[in-house]
Amino acid sequence: MDRKKKKTEQDQAPVFPEGAGLSPEADNQAEKPQETADLLEELEEARAKWEEYLGLAQRVQADYDNFRKRNRQVAAESYDDGARAFIKTILPVVDNLERALSVEKDKEDPLFKGVTLVQKQLMEALMTRGVTPISRLGEPFDPKLEDAVAQGSPEEGDPGTVCEVVLTGYQMGENVLRHAMVRVVPDL
Repeated sequence: MDRKKKKTEQDQAPVFPEGAGLSPEADNQAEKPQETADLLEELEEARAKWEEYLGLAQRVQADYDNFRKRNRQVAAESYDDGARAFIKTILPVVDNLERALSVEKDKEDPLFKGVTLVQKQLMEALMTRGVTPISRLGEPFDPKLEDAVAQGSPEEGDPGTVCEVVLTGYQMGENVLRHAMVRVVPDL
C-alpha cells in the first residue's frame, strides 16, 4: 500500500526541464510581469469595447425615444388633419341650417323649433372640438381670415372695415377651415 502511495506522489511531482530554474515558484514569478501586462492589455481592450457598446446602446435608445416622440406627434397631427377635413365637409350643413333659420317663420312651429335645436347642437359639438366662427362685422378687413367678395358703400362703415358677412367662416385653433366671405367698405 505504501508503494502505491509513494508512486502516486512521484507522479504528481512536477518535472522541470533542464535550465528552467531552481524552483517552480521562480519560473512563475518570471512569467507574472508578462502575464500581468497581457491581462491589463486585455482588460483595456475589454473596457474600450464596453464603452463603445455602451455608447452605441445609448445612441440606439435615444434614437428610439426620438422615433416614439415623432410617431406620437405624427399621429396627433394626422388625427387633427382628419378632424379638420371632416369638419370642412360638415360646414355646408351648418350653412343650410342657418339659411333655413333665417327665413321668416312662425317661431312656435315644431319644425322650426326642431331645426333650431339641431343647429344649436351641431354648433355646440363644433365648439367642443375647438371650432369657432369667424365673425368680424365692423372690424378691419383681415385677408388671413376673410375673403372680400364685394364692396360696400361708404355710408356702411369706416373705410377698410367689414360691412357684411355673406358666408360665415370657421377656424379651429389657429387653422382657418374656411375663410369668411365678406363685403368690405372701400378705402377712398
